[in-house]
Amino acid sequence: MATHFLGDTAVLTGRTMRHVTRSLDTIITTVITPIAMMLMFVYVFGGAIDTGPIQYVDFLLPGILLITIASGIAYTAFRLFTDMRSGIFERFQSMPIARSGVLWAHVLTSLVANMISLVVVVGVAVLIGFRSGAGPLAWLGVAGILLLFTLALTWIAVIPGLSATSIEGASAFSYPLIFLPFLSSAFVPTETMPGPVRWFAENQPVTSIVNTIRDLFAGQPVGDDIWTALAWCVGVLVVAYVFAMVTYRRKIS
Repeated sequence: MATHFLGDTAVLTGRTMRHVTRSLDTIITTVITPIAMMLMFVYVFGGAIDTGPIQYVDFLLPGILLITIASGIAYTAFRLFTDMRSGIFERFQSMPIARSGVLWAHVLTSLVANMISLVVVVGVAVLIGFRSGAGPLAWLGVAGILLLFTLALTWIAVIPGLSATSIEGASAFSYPLIFLPFLSSAFVPTETMPGPVRWFAENQPVTSIVNTIRDLFAGQPVGDDIWTALAWCVGVLVVAYVFAMVTYRRKIS
């Protein structure tokens, strides 16, 4: 049974990956907005923001990476919505394949496409001055957190991808996720924020994830933020997965 599921998922993932590689503008569009934000903040606002001894591009990059992921998962919802409207799901149901493999194919494609986008964004950051004192284990830690965050947001994207009634509705959910890093420690230290805004910024998931990635990039010991970040990612992942599977079963029943 497991072999059957893995084989079907691999074949279906190849199908969705071909859709991505045939329309590279998807990845290009995904990275344009985060790169434009990074350039604007570094070269326009960076000189006015005091981040202490750390240069602003190093301070900024973790938040930009999360925005890149939030931008990328909108295309997962879009691809799912397109498949639902095209009737491909009904055709898959008539075939002897693992039903959940269809969803996992879209999820794995999202992971691969977002990892490519993240590499491009990091490459641009290096060109404009980003430097890291992280060792191999720290880089693996950063990759692991970004992968887990992408997985959590991707399963959120599955829900509107299955249930939306329009293309706009399928992707609109990503806008609040893109905006969330602006109310965190991603762009400015939370100490500079007024009381209620600072409280929200310090207690929402993006801040703990950003702080953890920033410490790992700097080669510094991570504090309790890493456990908070992992708890948020795993919690969101579990809840989103459950709701996505419930939505999927209702759609195919």
